[in-house]
Amino acid sequence: MVGLIDLVQKTLTTPHPLDRYLELVRPTLTLRDMRAEITHVRRSAVGSLTLTLKPTRQWSGHEAGQYVQLGVIINGVRHVRCYSPVNAQGRRDRHIELTIKAHPHGLVSNYLHENAIPGMVVDLDPAAGVFHLPQPRPEQIVLISGGSGITPVLSMLRTLANENYRGRVLFLHYNRSPEWVPHRAELEAIAMQHSNIRVEFRYPETGQHAPFGYDELESLAPWFSSAQTYLCGPPGLMAAVRTVYEAEQLGDRLHSEEFTLTTVSADPADAEGKVTFSGSGVIAENTGASLLEQAEKAGLAPEYGCRMGICFTCTAVKHSGCTRNLKTGELDSDPEKSIQICVNAPVGDVDIAI
Repeated sequence: MVGLIDLVQKTLTTPHPLDRYLELVRPTLTLRDMRAEITHVRRSAVGSLTLTLKPTRQWSGHEAGQYVQLGVIINGVRHVRCYSPVNAQGRRDRHIELTIKAHPHGLVSNYLHENAIPGMVVDLDPAAGVFHLPQPRPEQIVLISGGSGITPVLSMLRTLANENYRGRVLFLHYNRSPEWVPHRAELEAIAMQHSNIRVEFRYPETGQHAPFGYDELESLAPWFSSAQTYLCGPPGLMAAVRTVYEAEQLGDRLHSEEFTLTTVSADPADAEGKVTFSGSGVIAENTGASLLEQAEKAGLAPEYGCRMGICFTCTAVKHSGCTRNLKTGELDSDPEKSIQICVNAPVGDVDIAI
């Protein structure tokens, strides 16, 4: 069948792939590309939008905690962002739920908040990511999240509840106030229905609670040292949790996912050399920004997805030169190496295959 599709594309549909013609008939009629139709739109909390998607037949599901890449066309340009499904894995109707927070400068999130309606079709990539519940399930689990980081751990909790998981669970979520917590009523209902699941909310900004710390965790889950912990949230919360786990020598029991890019500070005045985009014949002065940003400033349009080093859409081959990882600060001088251009910046002269 694959060979037949390839033959049709080569002989009958040049210069465009067959899916480009099929989408003129119906946007969700595809052979290779995966898409999804929005079937429901609802406001799940202040600043949050929950979309229910009906994916095309290529969708094979997700593991609780993984993310998907969602693509939308804005002013004629395709933009891709990563979002974690909030529904439990193994949903029978194969639908996907995404809860999306509108970020102040979020192009895609704000576009969806303003324009998403039932019937709208978006691009979709298969679920990916190593941040997910393992098999078999751990005997004890701690789920910690903050703000929009609730999405992957909510999927984990829903999955555990659906499986009638018997181990102990702490679900600890930090947010501005109760009104900002998406799916709060359902979380409270899960805790009432399952005596082994404890759900706790903390609102440090209101003055009701202190920021995360060892004493708080010890009081809520004195057994946390023997549990597997899954963490997703803003940089401050992530750092606080890591500090506790490292101090307790529990780093191997802490698993985390980041959806905001925390970069190593660099002074643009220190930037030197030139960046050669050898795939395009363009040479530009090094500004110290990421290779993706410098390529865009030079008038190029390399593929990208999350812009934070998660999805690997922007991978390109570095032919020569030294780059700095903007997340870790590490330097890399290996030639002919694939790197993520959204989280790597040139240090001196660099030749990149873009």
